[in-house]
Amino acid sequence: MNKLKVMALLAAFFSASLSYAQTAAKAPAPEPATLNAVVAVVNNDVITTNELLERVHSVALNLRRQNIQLPPMPQLRAQVLEQLILERAVDQRARETGIRVDDALVNVTIEQIAAQNKISVAELRRRLALDGVAFNQFREEIRSQIMTQRLREREVDSQINIPESEIDAFLADQAGFNVNDTVEYNVAQILIPTTESMSTEEMNQARSLAEDILEQAQNGADFGKLAASYSRSANALEGGSIGWRTLSQLPSTLASAVLDAQRAESKVAMSVSSDGFSIVKVNGTRDGVQNKLAGGPVTQTHVRHILMAVTPVTDEATVLSRMNDIRNRLVNNKEDFATLARLHSVDGSATRGGDLGWVQPGDTVPEFEEVMNKLQPGQISEPIKTQYGYHIIQVLDRRQDAMNADRMRYIARQTLRQRKLAEAVATWQRELRDRAYVEIRRDELY
Repeated sequence: MNKLKVMALLAAFFSASLSYAQTAAKAPAPEPATLNAVVAVVNNDVITTNELLERVHSVALNLRRQNIQLPPMPQLRAQVLEQLILERAVDQRARETGIRVDDALVNVTIEQIAAQNKISVAELRRRLALDGVAFNQFREEIRSQIMTQRLREREVDSQINIPESEIDAFLADQAGFNVNDTVEYNVAQILIPTTESMSTEEMNQARSLAEDILEQAQNGADFGKLAASYSRSANALEGGSIGWRTLSQLPSTLASAVLDAQRAESKVAMSVSSDGFSIVKVNGTRDGVQNKLAGGPVTQTHVRHILMAVTPVTDEATVLSRMNDIRNRLVNNKEDFATLARLHSVDGSATRGGDLGWVQPGDTVPEFEEVMNKLQPGQISEPIKTQYGYHIIQVLDRRQDAMNADRMRYIARQTLRQRKLAEAVATWQRELRDRAYVEIRRDELY
């Protein structure tokens, strides 16, 4: 299992839960259930009204935290129920295949999450309780996420095959320096899925729904709310956000829709594929990763950094104050950079004294790279902000070197893998959901 990936996912989950208290007054509290009735049956398991209402409460708080307008409560309940149904199907499949996550691993993971947020497990429990999140619910969601990750790695990730011939073709294509791949797009998506087994009437209903959503989005409706209301993608309850992508990292039909959206005044467009109807919105653009795959010489920088993250426990002003103090100790007191990185940095490079090794254009986020490129060897930056927090950067050395052929192939393989993985995961989740026996008791849902 890719531990770093799972820990990042779980840390993000807990970071969100810590932020719930800040928005709790704005979000709907869980509705009291007079009877913990069964709202859905998934194979040999059930989902109760209490489970549904607890998750709706958490999702509503998280949407508020992201400043996404809540959809009507019946639609939010239906969306959350679909998420719970998929989780049940995944959990059942994991158990069928012998995947287990014991209490010891869950306990260790919780301890690591608490440590990353610089609080004790007892304080973690207290904060969750303040947010109305039961600790047992938190534990089980962590267990479920670890199981899902393990199952996905076994059934999806391990099956992704990138033939050498495909890498050759990709490199040959990129050698043309397609200008579109030097731009990254911040993309959000609403997916209305279709399958070959659908009747003509069902296909027409899906198309009609997609066209109605497209029209609403083009007319300025809140895209995040529409995604939370209608989308069937895994990121629906995060406003449909896919994040920053180059066109080569997207399926061809989605990439085409992104270009159409970028040209449109509304920044919204729709694509049609075998997976269904995708309404996409471009929220912004920025300079993309320019890997110079043709293999010419590139500037490489040996750099190290100290990273401190803003969390609900440590606010931005506190982080900035600490980073300014650290820089003063480095510049004026001549304290050892590596020692301070080991003591204060929250990045994985902390154990190496903050050393990131030799990096090339595109290896770091644009804000980091821009400041790094202006530094002379030995120079230390002011604290600078990126999506990860605040950094203090020191350039150790620079050199000109040709793009290594192995590195070129590695980058190409990772790009192709990311593109295929997104499609494969969506298909895998849809197939698990379709294979499950599901009975939704509408009277209990509303």
